[in-house]
Amino acid sequence: MATETPGPTILRFGVFEVDLRSGELRKQGVRIKLQEQPFQVLSTLLRRHGDVVTREELRAQLWQSDTFVDFDNGLNTSINKLRESLGDSADNPRFIETLPRRGYRFIAPVSPEAGTSQTGVATTVTSRWKIAAGVMAVLVVAATVSVVAAWRSRQKQRLTDKDTIVLADFTNTTGDPIFDDTLKQGLRVQLEQSPFLNILSDEKASEELQLMGRAKDERLTKELARDLCQRVGSKALLAGSISSLGTHYVIGLGAFNCNTGDGLASEQVEADSREHVLTALGKSATKMRAKLGESLASIQKHDAPPEQASTPSLDAFMAYSMGLKTWSLKGANASIPFFKRAVELDPNFAMAYGRLGTAYATGTVEAGLSILNIRKAYELRDRVSDRERLYLESHYYHYATEQLEKAAETYELWEQVYPRDPVPSDNLVSVYSSLGKLEQALAQAKLTMQLSPDRVESYEDLSGAYLQLNDWVETEAVLTQAEVRKLESENLSWAGYFLNFQKGSIEGMNRVATSTRDRTHMGAPVLAWQAFFEAYQGHAKKSWELWRRSVESAKKEGTPERAATLQVLAGRIEGALGLSSQAHADAEAALKLAKNEATEAEAAVTLAQIGDAPQAIRLASELDKEYPLSDLIQRDILPTIRAELALHRKEADSAVEQLRVASPYDLGMGMSGPTDTSYVRGKAFLMQRNGRAAAAEFQKIVDHPGLMGLDPVGVMARVGLARAYALQGDMVKSRAAYQDFLTLWKDADPDIPILIQAKAEYAALN
Repeated sequence: MATETPGPTILRFGVFEVDLRSGELRKQGVRIKLQEQPFQVLSTLLRRHGDVVTREELRAQLWQSDTFVDFDNGLNTSINKLRESLGDSADNPRFIETLPRRGYRFIAPVSPEAGTSQTGVATTVTSRWKIAAGVMAVLVVAATVSVVAAWRSRQKQRLTDKDTIVLADFTNTTGDPIFDDTLKQGLRVQLEQSPFLNILSDEKASEELQLMGRAKDERLTKELARDLCQRVGSKALLAGSISSLGTHYVIGLGAFNCNTGDGLASEQVEADSREHVLTALGKSATKMRAKLGESLASIQKHDAPPEQASTPSLDAFMAYSMGLKTWSLKGANASIPFFKRAVELDPNFAMAYGRLGTAYATGTVEAGLSILNIRKAYELRDRVSDRERLYLESHYYHYATEQLEKAAETYELWEQVYPRDPVPSDNLVSVYSSLGKLEQALAQAKLTMQLSPDRVESYEDLSGAYLQLNDWVETEAVLTQAEVRKLESENLSWAGYFLNFQKGSIEGMNRVATSTRDRTHMGAPVLAWQAFFEAYQGHAKKSWELWRRSVESAKKEGTPERAATLQVLAGRIEGALGLSSQAHADAEAALKLAKNEATEAEAAVTLAQIGDAPQAIRLASELDKEYPLSDLIQRDILPTIRAELALHRKEADSAVEQLRVASPYDLGMGMSGPTDTSYVRGKAFLMQRNGRAAAAEFQKIVDHPGLMGLDPVGVMARVGLARAYALQGDMVKSRAAYQDFLTLWKDADPDIPILIQAKAEYAALN
């Protein structure tokens, strides 16, 4: 007769273990005191994990119907005590999820450990050979089960390309602090060569630690890494250790299942000296990749040794690791000294040059230093891994030579080889926008959000892409999501400022401006937004005063290149408004503040626009010589300069011809401003008296307010449109375009040249 087999008496979830028979809750073997009522609630939820347990069901099971008790208060108290014991949160639950007005659900994976019981079975023995046959059958079945179990165990240990891995900090018992952060970063570099493995980023880990109520730079012990691993839904954690044996070092790596704590794989290697620790770590990482499920072909293809993938200098790599960590915690500017130290210690450290160049480009406006370091990194690209080579080559084409088509090709290749890496899709948004490929930019922005939904850059990309396509509804949805996640940046603030402009909410614009200024303590960009807004309304004097204050603010903030950029932007706006003397003065002042590519390019366009041919030609010649490969310079800036000068010579045909090379990029975000080439080409067609062609160019500008932003060219294009319709003899449309312009500038400064001309033309038309 068989007896009933009891259910599991021990249940495990995360780092916790519940003994249902003894009524005990343990965390990593240590008993946690928990009152009987909360424990009974936990037991009920665990037995039905994954299902919704209603409040009424809990009442029926745990509170007798004839017992007088404040049930709601009692259950709420039990849940709160239970969450406190588990370190759980109602807002961001890892274990117990609240379903309002319904009940609760245990959402973490639960692993049962089945209870055992002895059953008595009567066996009738009829013959010896039957007994022997039965024994043999049992042995065959047992062997088969053993083989299948072993195979299944190996399969469970192997990760898939959908799984993520959390890296714990190394346990360092050598007494040498150089190993504290360096080995973890070295392991990351080695593992990230793999297209198969997916390592949780430091940024994501820091963010989750804060949500767990911990410091974002807290060391990830194995225990804390396991908690983090469960929280983010990763499958495995990888922990390392280093100890010393005389002059030798022993490096150990262990991979563990996040939910059960079971070991998945381990490796141990020995280094004969301090200088060979990174090399030994690289060999250990390669073996670990195979044990975790990566194919041999993939490993052989993407497995550069540490001395090639980074540096043979442990001290240089320590500085590099500190640079990456500091960037993650404090931003790009703060990381620069560490990367500089890394290249001082190893002048051939390619990735340190690459990160330094990117830090200069991201954290400051020091374009010259950015290009210098990115070029040096590119020259050393044979000393890096495949992934890092894609990083260096794409950044070289993107930022150093500005060969945007080649940059796009390299980012696309990077995306194919490492499809889960958000960096190439993030940068493709910028490149496609610059090339005027707005739909492709949106597609990449959506992919970036899918790959990296917690990074502020993803929200910048997606909101910017929707803005470019005039999709105000989706833009607002993205900004709302970012606000819910408490993500903030200058770019997101600008999108909010412009969105409020589209709604006609001056109050909203002021609220965003004030919030941004108070939060960032940077007045320069906010003052620039307001200067653009005043110029858009034709308030030239107010605009000029705001530009002046923004430049002064940038100087006080210690960013002279930003000050130069703002000063030259002021000049370009004034030139577009026809205020030649002010435009000339601002262009000259900007060149004295900082002479770099952006300042020279904007100044040259402005000087050509107001007819200062000698200065414009000199700057154009320098740009042509210094940036012979740049798509921005060769296909946008130089054609615009030459076309403006041709118009001043009354050579309309030449102007149209000069701008032919820029046609594919008319909707691009070039240095001279989006669709500026369309505006100049429209003026050339007007000079040719080709009304139809001119109207098409100006309409292109009017149809893309999201691209134009608050650039007053977007308003003045309506005057060009009115003139184009008049040339075609369509007086109804011409009057409408004039009226549109005059309405937008109803209270503009009366002495602006284009306003005076437009009023006279409109009166003559009537």
